[in-house]
Amino acid sequence: MAEHTAARVLVESVSQGFEEFEPPAGRSAADGPLGWPGYDDQRARATARTGADESVLGGRGWVGSRQAVLIAFDFAFLGGSVGTAAGARIVAAFEQARELRLPVISLVASGGSRMQEGICALRQLQEIARACLLTRQARIPHITVLRDPTTGGMWAALSAAADVVLAAPGAAVAFGGSRVRRASDTGEAFSAEGKLADGQVDRVVGDAELPDVLANLVALLHPQRLVRPPEPAPVPAALTASEPPATGWDAVQRARAADRPRAGAYLDAYFTSRFEISGDRAGGRDVGMICGIGDHDGRTVAFAAQTGAANTPAGFRTAARLIRLADQLGIPVLTLVDTPGAANDAAAERGGIGPAIAAVFGAVADARVPITTLVIGEGGSGGALALASPGRTWITSDAYFAVIAPESSAAILKRDPAQAPELAGLLRLRPQDLLDLGFVQGIAR
Repeated sequence: MAEHTAARVLVESVSQGFEEFEPPAGRSAADGPLGWPGYDDQRARATARTGADESVLGGRGWVGSRQAVLIAFDFAFLGGSVGTAAGARIVAAFEQARELRLPVISLVASGGSRMQEGICALRQLQEIARACLLTRQARIPHITVLRDPTTGGMWAALSAAADVVLAAPGAAVAFGGSRVRRASDTGEAFSAEGKLADGQVDRVVGDAELPDVLANLVALLHPQRLVRPPEPAPVPAALTASEPPATGWDAVQRARAADRPRAGAYLDAYFTSRFEISGDRAGGRDVGMICGIGDHDGRTVAFAAQTGAANTPAGFRTAARLIRLADQLGIPVLTLVDTPGAANDAAAERGGIGPAIAAVFGAVADARVPITTLVIGEGGSGGALALASPGRTWITSDAYFAVIAPESSAAILKRDPAQAPELAGLLRLRPQDLLDLGFVQGIAR
């Protein structure tokens, strides 16, 4: 096997001590399963040009301080296309990951299924999708890196199914490649940056920072690090020290204060390092919902944090995605609640705000891992409650939680808006009221 193929150079740029797996046994018929004229000659020329005998390389190596299984594509070998042999290598690499209990990193640059093998190549997508599913069910993470280009089946069946999706700057990423879609269909929507904006990619990462990013992710998500059953995430310490508010309206005003600590400050204080996931995988992002995984005192903790905004459907779907991922891998979850309520404009309704909130309620209810919640600001109705853990919710002294904001309560009850402070008292939304009512377990200090 050649020692300096493009795929090997790629894996050695992000790992150390790489050892290639023995390719699965098998011998194709002359000119492949379809007898495509000249196919054997095409493969021979590709091998002579690249030094590789297939478009895919699989093996294991050290990524930072831990080992991982790596799958790398060589686009110079027939456009990184996948036929039966390449598909078998991908499936075998996932099998090795399950056997060795190592994370999978796929470094993808592919034009899709290999035309010269027809339906025999296309059905590899089913085999690859099943390999991804079995690996997910085994609680082994899959991190993918979209390189230039990533199109067709390898985007749809392999990379888009990954737990974390990274992309190279400027990479072409699309289901339809540039030669098969309309010439007018160009622009950001078909790029890594467009996929990031549309919530389909977690982060665009340059080659220089890729080794460190992968090492951090492997360290956070490695199965050997994640103990089961996981202990609950500790409650963050309050970033302000003050007595509970005297009145309900005082509680509301303190929660709305511009100088109150927000989610970013709490996350910075809680985690020594963290990686943020981005997007709902359905076309949307919400910067008002920060989700990801991080290191807290040597333990991996997942987090979903509201930043004080009215969250959109994309934000709730991203939070649901985060909670499901944490539950899949066995990672405890920390949620930070701070929202005046979910977005309720026409765009939110068209985007499915109701089903999106329902997805979070369902993810929290279904989670087998412990979820810890700290209310750090406004706790506005169902948009806040969706992220709150039943039985494991705490609150800071400069926060409140209510069935509805006092001003909205006045509107619903047809009261004068000036009565909002009085209604704030009737709602019993202060931290100490919530403790008396049994909604929170304590007031963070």
